[in-house]
Amino acid sequence: MIGHHTISIDGVEQSFHIAGKGPVCLVHAGGPGFHWNYMRMPLLEQTMTVVYIEPVGTGNSGMLPDGDYNMLRYAYHAHKIAEHIGAHRPYFLGHSHGGFVGIQYALDYPDELGGLILYSSAPCMGPDLGMEQVRQIELYAQRWPDRPEAQDAKQAWMDMITGAAQDNESILILLKRLLPAFFGDYWNLPKEFMEWKDHLNFNVVPNRKPYTWDARDVINTIHTPTLILVGEYDFNCGPRWAAEMAEQMPNSQLYTFEAGGHMSHVESPQELSRVVTDFVFQVKKA
Repeated sequence: MIGHHTISIDGVEQSFHIAGKGPVCLVHAGGPGFHWNYMRMPLLEQTMTVVYIEPVGTGNSGMLPDGDYNMLRYAYHAHKIAEHIGAHRPYFLGHSHGGFVGIQYALDYPDELGGLILYSSAPCMGPDLGMEQVRQIELYAQRWPDRPEAQDAKQAWMDMITGAAQDNESILILLKRLLPAFFGDYWNLPKEFMEWKDHLNFNVVPNRKPYTWDARDVINTIHTPTLILVGEYDFNCGPRWAAEMAEQMPNSQLYTFEAGGHMSHVESPQELSRVVTDFVFQVKKA
């Protein structure tokens, strides 16, 4: 099963990649629009069978003909992958927007996940999240007043939310400017960061319909064992949302990466792998 796979789900090509050994963990990228490979976690693959999903509309996966990309559809596709590979009670690790999908998966298919890992994520996508992001990007720029890259990253975010970029190429240019804000300390990253940066890619889906999503009124019904991961300085989906989820979800635990940002699997790969592995084996023993 190791390697690249493509299946058809309701006539739409769905691509995914399997690596590693151990308990199965579905990994869903963020965005929506980021290609799967920015989430590659070689250390986690040493203890888990990691199934990296290429979300529909990105990479080798097909596009939804009706343009109705929403959490229910993303969760449905992830569930179909789990069924196809015969994964019994897999774990689900969702980063950022992928965490929204993980919450929806747990709501739509209760008792079918072994565990849920919400990594740098939030319980909603809409105006409240947007306002908090603007507040946090301002705080980020204030933390690095003497770094021109930090000030430009703040401006890149403002350019993005005002629609200055509409195609793949222009959004990638904005993302490269924004990158410093995704990390707790962009100027002291591991040497592997440069290779990671070179493979960063994004898809703009031209027929994607706009939508909002909010699970705050129902996440208290999720009893799946849940690990909530957040960087202390994550401007995108930061500690406010992690704390709210931890308070509302009855079977959850919260872990904060000290001085970390939105991409702890790049900034602190050993720490993230250890925390996730410990959680998985803790759940298996319960």
